Amino acid sequence: MLTAGLMFPALFVLILLGLPIAFSLVIVSVGAGLVAFGSMSFDQLYGSFYSASTNFILSAIPMFILMGALLERSGIAERLFKVMNMWLGRLPNGLAVATIAMGAIFAAAAGVVGAVEVMIGMMAIPAMQRARYDNSLIAGTICAGGSLGTMIPPSVIAVMYASLAQMSVGKLMAGMMLPGLLMVALFLIYIVIKGKMHPAPTDAAVIAEDTLPLGEKLWATATTLVPVFLLIFAVLGSILAGIASPTEAAAVGAAGALVLCIANRRFSLTVLLQSLQITVRISAMILLIVAAGTMFMGVFAANGGAMLIRNAITGAGLGTTGMIIFFLAIVFVLGFVLDWTANVLICVPLFTPFIRSSGIDPVWFATMVLIVIQTGYLTPPMASSIFYLKSIAPKDMTYGQMCRGVVPFILLQLLTLALIALFPALVTWLPSQIVGF
Repeated sequence: MLTAGLMFPALFVLILLGLPIAFSLVIVSVGAGLVAFGSMSFDQLYGSFYSASTNFILSAIPMFILMGALLERSGIAERLFKVMNMWLGRLPNGLAVATIAMGAIFAAAAGVVGAVEVMIGMMAIPAMQRARYDNSLIAGTICAGGSLGTMIPPSVIAVMYASLAQMSVGKLMAGMMLPGLLMVALFLIYIVIKGKMHPAPTDAAVIAEDTLPLGEKLWATATTLVPVFLLIFAVLGSILAGIASPTEAAAVGAAGALVLCIANRRFSLTVLLQSLQITVRISAMILLIVAAGTMFMGVFAANGGAMLIRNAITGAGLGTTGMIIFFLAIVFVLGFVLDWTANVLICVPLFTPFIRSSGIDPVWFATMVLIVIQTGYLTPPMASSIFYLKSIAPKDMTYGQMCRGVVPFILLQLLTLALIALFPALVTWLPSQIVGF
């Protein structure tokens, strides 16, 4: 068990030294594997690597990423932002409301966190600054809207979680839907209340779309929203109805995104090549970390890691509630030093046996874990969402303003977590109502 106890400190040291996460996992796995298996360690490690590489469920990830990459280049995002402004721009902090609404829609269409944030940020920042919005509100809104890709299905994180926990992807996505919508509602309520209390000086004056005739508004809405909602329905509906596997549904989504790209006259061989390059790069990164993480957790278990965790829980006298809080705290703390991929890979195989043996609903627990991961995604100092925003933000938007801007949204995410913890039916009701589960 000593070797298992040293694996995590060694991993963090390598990551803090600047080694890529996948290579850090492999190096620690090889070292600990030599202790556990001796000369047979490489055969054992290859088995873990092969099993992760041939996991059918994970083949959905490249298709979801390709769908998001094509949508980003299809012109749909730009048109959607204008449509959101038409209907929501007159509300208090209307541009911020439109940004969150667009983030939710594109999270459902793309499922890739970073892509959604960069996409909406490049359009929303100039518009919100022209309307003289506070930079903190701009930063918080874009980071929060972009982070919805974690909780709004279909989510790449949910696909990976379900694969590692050996649970139904469709059931997890169904369980995430109401909490995801609840989180969006809380974000919107906060923004509107803040707009009532501290209105932007020229909030209404810059919404030029309000002058359009009603017929033009309806036509723009129908030609923009309907295709996106049809795409979302095709992907999510086929998964939830049990008609298609996540991989098949993801392929349908990628094909639909390609059709939208062609319909909007944005398609070219260059666009297709760029989308494929992004897909290969991100998919390779994720799947290499998956394989390395599977290897790491296999060696951790072989060196007595499960016994080490069990002894820690027993020695601390933690009951079921205490164990859940302890596990969620670990996920949150790891979010400061690891990205979501490594966080899921390390924690899910580690926690799942204890969750199942304690009789805890795995979908309920998984949803809480995903909310904590999303909260870590926003929480400074190592907030991935802030780093994404920093890459596209103007020079007058400081890191301090970004950190202040995300705080209210972090608190709203924690409120969502508390409501789900107190009312598990928010997660468990919908999966129980859907045919096929």
